[in-house]
Amino acid sequence: MKITEVSIGDADCLAEIRAVAMRPSLEKLGRYDPQRVRKRFLDTFIASETWKIEMDGKIAGFFVLRDKKDHFYLDHLYIHPIFQNKKLGSLVIDHIVKITETRQLSIRLGALKESPSNRFYLNHGFTKIGEDEFDIYYERASQTI
Repeated sequence: MKITEVSIGDADCLAEIRAVAMRPSLEKLGRYDPQRVRKRFLDTFIASETWKIEMDGKIAGFFVLRDKKDHFYLDHLYIHPIFQNKKLGSLVIDHIVKITETRQLSIRLGALKESPSNRFYLNHGFTKIGEDEFDIYYERASQTI
């Protein structure tokens, strides 16, 4: 696995990965709209906050880590289904924790209800801090004292 910077030209490919990865969870909620799922990502895409995950020379997924000054917000973490269950998500979380620990800041995120990602985040040290109609919100406190 290799984590590299993205360019503006990667945006459409990343939006497609997001759409494919989210589809099963959104369909469970009756909310899958292929154009909307891509547009929601593209409307907030900032290349300098986005990293692609490469495996075997292919883009396996990506994540967006936004510096909010008092915490980091993991806005997106998607692995294309053909690359899932290969521990890539765990390696990415380890990578992100190393980044956030240097500043002694927590990581926050939201995950779609009914998504398997909820179990993933709980298993990686995140604690539920709230929820709304569609999402559950988590935080992983800094472990640095």
